[in-house]
Amino acid sequence: MDSTLLSIGPAAWLLLAVLLLTAGLVSALLLARSPWAVLAAGARAVLQLAVVALLISQLAGHPAAAAAFVLLMFSVASFTAGRRVTTGRRGLLMAVPIAAGVLPVLGLMLASGVLPLSALALIAVAGQLIGGAMTASTLAGRRLLGELQQRSGEVEAALALGFPDPEARMLILRPVAGEALIPALDQTRTVGLVTLPGAFVGLILGGASPVDAALVQLLVLVALLAVEALAIAVVLFGCTHGWWRPQAPAARGSGAAERKTHWLKRPARASRA
Repeated sequence: MDSTLLSIGPAAWLLLAVLLLTAGLVSALLLARSPWAVLAAGARAVLQLAVVALLISQLAGHPAAAAAFVLLMFSVASFTAGRRVTTGRRGLLMAVPIAAGVLPVLGLMLASGVLPLSALALIAVAGQLIGGAMTASTLAGRRLLGELQQRSGEVEAALALGFPDPEARMLILRPVAGEALIPALDQTRTVGLVTLPGAFVGLILGGASPVDAALVQLLVLVALLAVEALAIAVVLFGCTHGWWRPQAPAARGSGAAERKTHWLKRPARASRA
């Protein structure tokens, strides 16, 4: 079978295997990560794409089934982000920033009529928005919790000066929160110069005019920017209010380290006594 973009055949499967093995070897030899994680990710991708392709082919004309599939995507994204950011049940709270980013933007697209009530369109657009929110929430959560852990002394100093817990944490976290938005910003800034996104190329190959294809791609990119900005803002709020907490550094033979990082173990409060 041939494609207008890539030639699909035995050579493609061979190349896929070679690239996957290369990524696994580089991860093992240079990045100190298990090669099996890379191979397992590739195998899962093949299986999942095959299953999803079969499902989507059956969902055309069934908006309710498409909505259920979008809910499944949202659940998997929330679980994945939560597992990357923290452990235990608190990881479930990662569903909040993802929903806070996706729901308003998706609602606006549906209300304006830009996104039709079509099963395939809903799955395609919602999947991109959920994926962007998941990535941004994961990056923001890991970065902000790491910052809290590394700069716990500065937070403690702010608490000693009388700042409420959320404000003390915000002093540390707000300047670095925006770093999680950098990938989306760079993708938008360089579109057409560094990359030609799939939606744009697909529309051009499908016969759409360049202007229409560019407008559709621009809508997707700007929607992703809005989704990720909202998600990061909610992650910032959650980290300052103790939704997720970094692990306190281990004590070194005395109670000093325990006293220094006691704020890591308690929920944020509105003010100090």
